[in-house]
Amino acid sequence: MSKETAFYPRLTALTDEWMDLFGYWAPLNVTDTLEEYRAVRETAGLMDFTMLRKVDLDGPGALELVNRVVTRDVSKLEPGQVAYGALCADDGKMVDDCTVMRRDAAGEHVRFCGANDRDYEIFSRLAAGTQISVREFTDDMPHLCLQGPLSRQMLQPLANKDLSNASFPYYRFREDVEIAGIPIFMTRLGYTAELGYELWVERDRALGLFDALVEATQPQGMKLIGMTALDLFRIEGGFIIGGVEYDPTVSPYESGLGWSVALEKGEFQGRAGLERDRDVTTLRLTSVVLESGGDEASGASLSVDGAEVGFVTQAIVSPYLGGKTLGLAKVRKELAKAGTKVTAGVGDDAVACEVVRHPVYDPERKRAKES
Repeated sequence: MSKETAFYPRLTALTDEWMDLFGYWAPLNVTDTLEEYRAVRETAGLMDFTMLRKVDLDGPGALELVNRVVTRDVSKLEPGQVAYGALCADDGKMVDDCTVMRRDAAGEHVRFCGANDRDYEIFSRLAAGTQISVREFTDDMPHLCLQGPLSRQMLQPLANKDLSNASFPYYRFREDVEIAGIPIFMTRLGYTAELGYELWVERDRALGLFDALVEATQPQGMKLIGMTALDLFRIEGGFIIGGVEYDPTVSPYESGLGWSVALEKGEFQGRAGLERDRDVTTLRLTSVVLESGGDEASGASLSVDGAEVGFVTQAIVSPYLGGKTLGLAKVRKELAKAGTKVTAGVGDDAVACEVVRHPVYDPERKRAKES
């Protein structure tokens, strides 16, 4: 049964269109999808991301333990820095894509965020018999994402600290920020390829934060965002999601996270399988544009001269591309380069399709990094 987040009482008053996302109710649409899209691309949008799983590991050796589980070499993180990567099972296949946050110089306090209950189970099992405590606190600390080019401009008057790019760079977090007088754990990242912030808050202050943000930012053009619009952002921005781009049979190399695998760091969970898959996994994640198909192109097979070479994971009608059909796709690695012509099987139709630069929207992430 889907759970309600702390923000559900406010959102349910605005929409009756809902979906289950990782076991929680998430709004499909709050207003109009294209209005929500334009807000994030031009001003800002606010969305509930509470359903992401949150785990704290505290005690001597906490960072070392996390480093034995995730694919990134998080031992190199500085305090206040965030690393994105994969968490794999013993066979080297995907459990989750995740972020790791180093909270102190000694490496005794680490915050982890993913989307799979197995994450907590894995950390708890490995911490058994050590001095490391493992706490899952997803419901205790709900969080909102404010994303868009005006997100900092909207937040700064509410904040007690400087949120400038110099003071608060991309892929960093801060624990000393208050928004409208409410203490916040704040990260500078997001899922839209725009400047953006995540605001984690104690549950008993959640509705106060929501109300303060809406009151201050809605008059400036902020829109509340549903998951339908989020699919537009994530596919234009090349972001993956569990259950679509990967499942427990899929390697990070196939799901766009091969770059995050630090085989050189030594032994870690799934390393042998990852070393094997580095060479034998034939598919790579990329972006494709189809002549037609829209949402119905999701799952379409891709072929060259009648031979299957991959498939579309999910497709959308892309506002950024003027209404063209854009999809994330898995394509044989030798063909996963811009300009490759393929054919997509959409229903009974053979649709012309081309591999394009990946990701399509701001591939160098300048809007998120440098704004």
